[in-house]
Amino acid sequence: MVKQGYKQTEIGVIPEDWEVYTVRDLITLLTDYDANGSFSSVAENVKSYNYPEYAWYVRSTDLENKTDLSNVKYVDKPSYDFLKKTSLFGGELLFLKRGDIGNVYLFEMKTNRATLAPNLYLLKLNDISSSKYLYQYFISENGQKQLKSKNAGSTLGALYKDDVKAMLVPLPPLAEQEAIAAALSDADAWVESLEQLIAKKRLIKQGAMQTLLTPKDDWEVKKLGEVASYRRGSFPQPYGLDKWYDDTNGMPFIQVFDVAKNRKLKIDTKRKVSELAQPMSVFVPKGTIVLTIQGSIGRIALTQYDAYCDRTLLIFEKIDSSLYKFYFLLAVEQIFEIEKEKAPGGTIKTITKEALSDFKITYPKSLSEQERIARILSDMDAELEALEQQLAKARQIKQGMMQELLTGRTRLV
Repeated sequence: MVKQGYKQTEIGVIPEDWEVYTVRDLITLLTDYDANGSFSSVAENVKSYNYPEYAWYVRSTDLENKTDLSNVKYVDKPSYDFLKKTSLFGGELLFLKRGDIGNVYLFEMKTNRATLAPNLYLLKLNDISSSKYLYQYFISENGQKQLKSKNAGSTLGALYKDDVKAMLVPLPPLAEQEAIAAALSDADAWVESLEQLIAKKRLIKQGAMQTLLTPKDDWEVKKLGEVASYRRGSFPQPYGLDKWYDDTNGMPFIQVFDVAKNRKLKIDTKRKVSELAQPMSVFVPKGTIVLTIQGSIGRIALTQYDAYCDRTLLIFEKIDSSLYKFYFLLAVEQIFEIEKEKAPGGTIKTITKEALSDFKITYPKSLSEQERIARILSDMDAELEALEQQLAKARQIKQGMMQELLTGRTRLV
């Protein structure tokens, strides 16, 4: 049953005063870089530069990564004039044509002039809809489902113009579109402010680590193999994955991706080792330091519970009594900031126990000084974790707002 004031449509239940439009109904133009000319004419007439020139040459990577304007590409005036069919002025919607279909951008002018680079569709809108509202719709769950369903590629995704034009949009009256867009834009600003604050705090923490962990004249200098003993974990493969993976009655099983960067004091995993596989696994008690030595090497953590450990991790069984555990953990992470590029391997890097033994660790002779350094940096970690929890909550709230406002379940006007 559809409740009073709402109606059933081909894209779900919406308020009675909303209408369903196709993108074709909402645009004055849908074009792309290729519309400017043949491959040969474009190659002859378009020149790009790695430094500021006449106009910003807008690529999807610039928008996806929010690239600083000092690192984007530019074109000169003749190139800009040649690319006049895809000049940008701000407020346009841009859809990725190939690759990660579903990426949508609301273009914001940050330079005096801009023009479109390849691999993007440019949508110029008429006065029926708000570009900010349409942007929020197409990044919502329902909008993304439509976009991804149009993916014409298999390995390399592709989106065609006619598919874009045929997509459906639930559209409230213009005043409500603008109110919805304003509310969701405010939520975006909240999320972005937290992201920027976290990035700033991470830089501050990195600077603090470099300052606090830089050796002083009276510090000890020893090889890691002299102050710690360790061994690798194991992989309970002989019993088959179905015998141990996600066994809810078993013990936690830690793998390399469980040890997240900037999460040095906590490991969280849902993988389990069954009782059948436990005899072939390496057990690590709560409070053990583990280090990733394959793949994403140099991540380090202190276990918060008894667990079993994968062979991609190294388990520190003992450290010198003159070293405070939390200081040791931070110092080893700092070592890898310097040494990890030396690790052999291409895509998957590996550091051996033997190589690790030769890494030099420096530390204050005084345990109280080690504790002071560790406390400062651990407090910074705690602040970062609290901010990241706020960020996760802000993103959840934004997602909930989208589900309510873009379906008309909650009305703002």
